[in-house]
Amino acid sequence: MTDQTATDELPDRLSTDPRSPYYDAAILSRDIGVRFKGVEKNNVEEYCVSEGWIRVAAGNARDRYGNPLTIKLTGTVEPYFRTGS
Repeated sequence: MTDQTATDELPDRLSTDPRSPYYDAAILSRDIGVRFKGVEKNNVEEYCVSEGWIRVAAGNARDRYGNPLTIKLTGTVEPYFRTGS
């Protein structure tokens, strides 16, 4: 059962971009929530708990490759697995 507790741990850094080295499809397949400064955020592209930041999309703006532009916000980051009852 130590394997199950290991899978219940979220990484320090996680990204939703498949090109990122911090992308993990297995973890992202589960329902993950992120609280930033005590407020639930639904538009987080990437987070880092140890450095205390998140990246969120900047509206509908896109770069020349069609990827969303992101803004880096600093503060307390609390990722968690949402439990489906």
